[in-house]
Amino acid sequence: MTALITGASSGIGRDMARYLGSMGWNLILTARNKAELYKLKDELKQKYNNKVAVIPLDLAEEKAPFKLYHTCKNKKIDMLINNAGFGVFGNFTKTSLDSELEMLKVNIRAVHILTKLFLTDFKRRNHGIILNTSSSAGFMPGPLFSSYYASKSYILNLTLAIHEELRREKSNVKICVLCPGPVETNFNNRAGVRFDVKPASSECVAKYGIDNALKGNPLIIPTLKMKICVLASRITPYNILNSITYNIQHKKQN
Repeated sequence: MTALITGASSGIGRDMARYLGSMGWNLILTARNKAELYKLKDELKQKYNNKVAVIPLDLAEEKAPFKLYHTCKNKKIDMLINNAGFGVFGNFTKTSLDSELEMLKVNIRAVHILTKLFLTDFKRRNHGIILNTSSSAGFMPGPLFSSYYASKSYILNLTLAIHEELRREKSNVKICVLCPGPVETNFNNRAGVRFDVKPASSECVAKYGIDNALKGNPLIIPTLKMKICVLASRITPYNILNSITYNIQHKKQN
């Protein structure tokens, strides 16, 4: 079995690679950080002696998602994990437009392209799993983190819509979306924020996500606390939810 993981050089992606490696999966890992990718490759090969290939690239680049697909399309991928992503924090009129556009290319455009291309192949084979990493942020608006929250909402709703299409077609292909809350990764450093509450373990979130994806569970929300928060967000009036979210995000500023 072979898995392709984007954003594999750190955080949840790296821990997913480690977990799948321990299960005997062969891996194709991609991220911007070439040094960390090769470091992870050496670690996994030494521990588990499985096949590990690395493809350093930046998914924000125009042709990168297509390059990744064409490089991997004949490698019999069994699982695609769209995990690459980052956030841009701040008031919408003050954040960098260039940074936001780069973020949208990674968080939305690359995920959309890779999902569509690999899903078409998976459906032809009637086999395969796609796991898209969204966030609990995808269930609500996010003042001071507006573009990031919106990007995760796109991934959440895209994935669940595709799941329903596959279900009605009685396809054996599975598509799932992972929606964690705060996780201890490099994400907050890149976004320039700090967590006001204790984040979840990246290793636990990665394991929970993989286990549920293999079972075909379409909506994956780690921890009981986040399940309760997501449920509460669905029944809270938007004006109140907006106010609560703003206060939470405001506390994240360094």
